[in-house]
Amino acid sequence: MTNLPTDFAYLHGEPNCHAVIRSCPEDFQVIEQLGFQPEGHGEHVFLYIRKRGENTDWVARQLANFAQISPRDVSYAGKKDRHAVTEQWFCAKFPIKRNLNWKLFGGESIEVLQTVRHQRKLRLGTLKGNQFRLRLRQVSNMDELKARVSLIKESGVPNYFGEQRFGHAFGNLEKGIALLKGELQERQRNKKGMYISAVRSWLFNQLLSQRISQDLWGSVLDGDVMMISGSQSCFVEESSSDELNARLLVGGINLTGPLWGRGDMMSIGAAEEWERTQLCRWFELCELLETLSLKQERRALRLQPRNLTLESISDHECWITFDLTSGAFATSVLRELCTTSMPE
Repeated sequence: MTNLPTDFAYLHGEPNCHAVIRSCPEDFQVIEQLGFQPEGHGEHVFLYIRKRGENTDWVARQLANFAQISPRDVSYAGKKDRHAVTEQWFCAKFPIKRNLNWKLFGGESIEVLQTVRHQRKLRLGTLKGNQFRLRLRQVSNMDELKARVSLIKESGVPNYFGEQRFGHAFGNLEKGIALLKGELQERQRNKKGMYISAVRSWLFNQLLSQRISQDLWGSVLDGDVMMISGSQSCFVEESSSDELNARLLVGGINLTGPLWGRGDMMSIGAAEEWERTQLCRWFELCELLETLSLKQERRALRLQPRNLTLESISDHECWITFDLTSGAFATSVLRELCTTSMPE
């Protein structure tokens, strides 16, 4: 791994609590929330599938083989954790006049729960969010964990891109930097996109971490770009105000950070100057990203889990349940709750 910082600031300091996660796939459960109802007719078959311990891309390929169609004709709204039990929608472009018993697809680790036709293809990112149910074992300090749950309900968590975005030992990030510098060639489009995305995500995490470290998490700078909670709608105000800071405090709006690419930054004035200062160390990476077709985008700095609950099983074991919007990472919530490890 190249000499890049990979530690990101905690909002309330590193948790004084430890837990064991993922002792088995059932300890990490994810239910996809599509956000719309398939119409019941059309050339695309939507399949609601429960999978255990399987990779989303692998299931998609198996589905293509089962239906005897091109892998390009199978899609999904989002990738789900492999070491988990997950429920999600897949989509297969399948002629209306052809009949197939979709319930026969799968096996011990895959089950088709529902099928319904729709007129349009299911595209990546077309989902409302996901519900998570995580079992924490060997919790070292349950009182501390409960206190952290209360803090998160009140203030949310940093909206970091999770560790899975960067790959094992930040390998995706390293390959993305090598791609940008011309030191690596990658023919597979999806892999190339994944590596470049890791670079943009890491730059965003760096800026977010600095916002916390410099105690600028809870206040609006002149020229900040803010996002209305529950939407992707952004606006810029030249000057900070008590009203804006009050809306930020209660969660009506969120500060945002740049996902680097071509074009002018949305932030202006003091906020733009601050963002450029934080990223000046990585000026070369920013310049290289600008040579690609990616445009400047904004992402909320704060993530507000919905319906966050802790259900005790014993003094050292519990369930944590919460809902997240599309594009958010459960690991970003978990890291603010406790430090974790996997069973040996």
